[in-house]
Amino acid sequence: MTDHLLIESGGPETGPACERFVADAARLAGDGHHVVLFLVENGVTAALPGASRGVRAFLRGGGELWVDAFSAAQRALPAADLLSASRLVEMDEVAAKLLQPRVRAVWH
Repeated sequence: MTDHLLIESGGPETGPACERFVADAARLAGDGHHVVLFLVENGVTAALPGASRGVRAFLRGGGELWVDAFSAAQRALPAADLLSASRLVEMDEVAAKLLQPRVRAVWH
């Protein structure tokens, strides 16, 4: 089965497009696909508790939530302020995921 890496860079402040993108990730996870939602740049704010209903649904559906450590630090968001199911990652881990042969990536 194909793995999916969905990258959100805009965050909830950009309007409904973020929630639609996260809902796509939740549908893929709900259908049994392995899905990593990677939040980067302003997208990291979606990992704050209460910021995104879609992220909560995504996690309930079995998705994996990665948050860019650099972007979070630039926005003064320590791990303790993020959803407990999120995981701070560095870009080398994201690059390794992208290079896996059965990974499809979509950047939003």
